[in-house]
Amino acid sequence: MQRLWILRRLAAVLAIAMAIACVATAQNTNEDKSGSVVMAASIEGPIGPATVKHVHRVVGIAQERRAAALLLRLNTPGGLADAMRQVISEILQSTVPVVGYVAPSGAHAASAGTYILYATHVAAMAPGTNLGAATPVQLGGLPDGFPGSDREPAKEETNRPDDADAEGDQSEARKPGVLGADDAMTAKATNDAVALIRSLAELHGRNADWAETAVREAASLSAAAALERNVIDFMASDTDALLNAVHGRTVTVAGSEHRIEVKGLPVETIEMDAVTRILSVLSNPNVALILMMVGVYGLIFEFWNPGALVPGVVGAISLTLGLYALNQLPLDYAGLALIGLGIAFMVVEALTPTFGVLGIGGLVAFVFGSSMLIDTDAPQFQISVWLIGTMAALSGAVLVLLLGFTFRAYRRAPVSGHARMVGAPARVIEWSGGMGYVWTEGERWQARGDAVLTPGQTVTVRAVHGLTLVVETSSREIAQPAGKG
Repeated sequence: MQRLWILRRLAAVLAIAMAIACVATAQNTNEDKSGSVVMAASIEGPIGPATVKHVHRVVGIAQERRAAALLLRLNTPGGLADAMRQVISEILQSTVPVVGYVAPSGAHAASAGTYILYATHVAAMAPGTNLGAATPVQLGGLPDGFPGSDREPAKEETNRPDDADAEGDQSEARKPGVLGADDAMTAKATNDAVALIRSLAELHGRNADWAETAVREAASLSAAAALERNVIDFMASDTDALLNAVHGRTVTVAGSEHRIEVKGLPVETIEMDAVTRILSVLSNPNVALILMMVGVYGLIFEFWNPGALVPGVVGAISLTLGLYALNQLPLDYAGLALIGLGIAFMVVEALTPTFGVLGIGGLVAFVFGSSMLIDTDAPQFQISVWLIGTMAALSGAVLVLLLGFTFRAYRRAPVSGHARMVGAPARVIEWSGGMGYVWTEGERWQARGDAVLTPGQTVTVRAVHGLTLVVETSSREIAQPAGKG
């Protein structure tokens, strides 16, 4: 028994030792694999919510894999300012050096893309690419007399040179830097953008003066000119040439010096996952508006035909996706309220016809709401005028169809109730002293009317009072019912 106990103890110790050895081996393997791969991802198209999600995922994978570097290929016309700042934050907080690369030839990093390229630890461009035009689009240009603008403020002519107050006002208006209320918001936004891009340039030792020019004057540069002016670090024709140029460079990553060792390492590309692709499609405000309208009309058809199920299911899903997509975008809630009000008016018109009053008002509200739905002037996130016109035309067609049904319904003769009997012919069965019985609509009715009527005479129903018909003489004849004398 004692030997058996000793053997069991030895087996337990051996198992523990093997487990420790396996863990140590796994750790050593992971340590050996760290820095053995370069991760790569692409930022293409407008910068929006999908871009933020994609970059967050890519940076997370690169850090988890302990990649030697993360290569971001840029080809973007710009996008939303909030999304751009979130992408910049992801890059600056990364513990893996991020290499920004505007590629392939013909690509560009305009507007928000310029800021992102400045944020990367190493900036490079392929031949035939360009960057710049970083002025915030929603500002609509620089105001007259703005500091740093080449234009002089407009000088107004005056016919009263002896008016001291007028001259004083004009002199004050000519002073550089004196902005009106509207221009003040423009100046604040521009200065904020300048401060951001200058801080990014200074962080990585790049040309901050040109960066400011790109914001204030929407300046742009080719790849060769950008390299010459120290806007970028390298110009490379392909990924291999870029990695060879980057190899051995020391950069500051997350507050500490880091030497990039990427020569000869394999490049593993991280594609956008399915969820992010769907979000990228939904982030298009045109798609969001279409989904929302499909959802609304689907629910309306379901209410008209309860139990159809398909319109209700499709409508509910589309409306949910549309509202989710709009939630990802910078909304103007006044525009959203106008769209909701317009849809409500059109629904009320469909259910309780008002001869077009509510329908036309709802159509107008829908058009104005759609035009101001997205609170940005970035062209990539504007709702197409053609789409608004198409949706308005479809809604107008439905409205005209409903109005046609309404007018026809009001002109159509009643098919039930007492009203349908007014104007109907009747045959006198019995009559005496202005009272008697007539036969109409296949039934025998009590009636009153002219004092002198004879059985078999044709009369016309003029009113219905309870269960008594009011009749008058008619020239029309109706056939006598079978069995009636």
